[in-house]
Amino acid sequence: MIIIPAIDLKNGQAVRLSQGRMEDATVYSSDPVEVARRWESLGAQRLHIVDLDGAVSGEPRNRELVKRICASVGMEVELGGGIRDIRTVDEYLAAGVKYAILGTAAVRDPAFRDACCKKYPGRIIIGIDAQSGMVAVQGWTESTKLSAVDLARQLDPEAVESIVYTDISRDGMLTGPNVEETAKLASSISIPVIASGGMSRIEDVKNLLSVESSGIMGIIIGRALYTGGLDLTEAIALTQNHV
Repeated sequence: MIIIPAIDLKNGQAVRLSQGRMEDATVYSSDPVEVARRWESLGAQRLHIVDLDGAVSGEPRNRELVKRICASVGMEVELGGGIRDIRTVDEYLAAGVKYAILGTAAVRDPAFRDACCKKYPGRIIIGIDAQSGMVAVQGWTESTKLSAVDLARQLDPEAVESIVYTDISRDGMLTGPNVEETAKLASSISIPVIASGGMSRIEDVKNLLSVESSGIMGIIIGRALYTGGLDLTEAIALTQNHV
């Protein structure tokens, strides 16, 4: 299992939201590039970036900043937010992004989703954001009648690199991850799952490690790293020493 620090971009700054509310953003840095370098210096092997402005608008809004981050670090970068056409996927992957995350488009445009997976097998991550088990889209501003498990079962396990599963009710709230729902999703499919939302302390990492065998390959940590509630080096060491 790997620990993946997160950087959420809004108006060119590194922020964190509470339950996905754009109006409830806390700015942690005006220099996201420096933040990325810091996480890498502490041992991170992969970075999770979300273009929040892009997620809501439906098109990339922090494109050049993402490119600068990729050029400034050697770790893998996974990116989501506003990726709704193949041209955007092409551009980001050519610019140094290792994995493109499809969220809203994976739900609303299955043909586009499948075309991306066919063109870039192993480099597409599907972001499943759920509220009470049901998928939400458009930067979490709209709910659907599709369950997270049903969406996951539509995906090609040979082409999709992984699924980022976010429990919206936990995201940015420091209340702990939804271990039960994450493990339930992971055990119902063969695609690896990355847990996201609610990480607050080292015990949360231990709780997810206890269900790693269900198919959970990684943990995204955001706000807790910025507030100091969770130490990145300690979390990485814990996963590396876990048997």
